[in-house]
Amino acid sequence: MSEHTQSFTPVFTGGIAMPTVIDPPAYAGELPPPHAQPVVVPSVQQYVSRWRFVAVVAATWIAAAAAGAGLYYWWFHSMDKSLPVFAVLVFVVACVVGSLLTAMVQERPGIAAMSLAMMSAPLATALGAGALYASYGLGWIPA
Repeated sequence: MSEHTQSFTPVFTGGIAMPTVIDPPAYAGELPPPHAQPVVVPSVQQYVSRWRFVAVVAATWIAAAAAGAGLYYWWFHSMDKSLPVFAVLVFVVACVVGSLLTAMVQERPGIAAMSLAMMSAPLATALGAGALYASYGLGWIPA
């Protein structure tokens, strides 16, 4: 049961008239005119103003400094230091992972500013812990 076929060579000489995108369709006379007009939609700003960036970073750093002071207070008064140190590790990992996840949000410059603030939050945490350490060391707060 073998079929003998001829070799096929395509002909690109314009033997078949194919409609193109430029040609109107055959039923173009039957279509009503389009009613929808194009609308220009204002885009989202692609930047954050300086004062808003500073406000976002300052709010995040204040919360991080309070967390750092609290973690240092817990570590300073704890007999077993392993759980407070583990909490600091979890806090730093949460800051890094949270900042990486929020950095992936597109077209939201406020969230991008928060991502930068969260990435630098461990620095503010260390500053808050350092302020409490200095208060203990200088005797401003009795131990």
